[in-house]
Amino acid sequence: MTTTTTPPADARMLGLAHYAARAVLESVLTRHDLDFQQQIVLRPVALAAASLDRARLVADTVAALKADEDSVQGTLDGLITTGLVAADASAVRITDAGRALYERIVKETSAASARIWGDIPEEDLLATGRVLTLVAERANAELATTGR
Repeated sequence: MTTTTTPPADARMLGLAHYAARAVLESVLTRHDLDFQQQIVLRPVALAAASLDRARLVADTVAALKADEDSVQGTLDGLITTGLVAADASAVRITDAGRALYERIVKETSAASARIWGDIPEEDLLATGRVLTLVAERANAELATTGR
């Protein structure tokens, strides 16, 4: 009888899981000429019931991705240029083309997400959620001490 033990979670394991899941997403995004950062910026715009404040969207994305503001502004400008997002003064909103693309991406990634997450017991997901929230809080606190 073979027994396998599950190693405790650590930064490497978290990173490997992140990159594996991100590769699944990026395989879909590539087919639609979109990159990861573009999708991260597009998502809240597509999900919003109304226009979003451009500065708030950029700030939230910078904080989430730990990216520089110029890079995120450039990504948003690119989405506007390609017609996926429209800008009105200081606000942005999804266009019909942007919504259609976002919905296609969600549809294509849903099946893979179901295969990846679907049979994990709820109590494991809750525990993992608690641990990941704590890790993110601590990492963000650590970054704050370094001035980033």
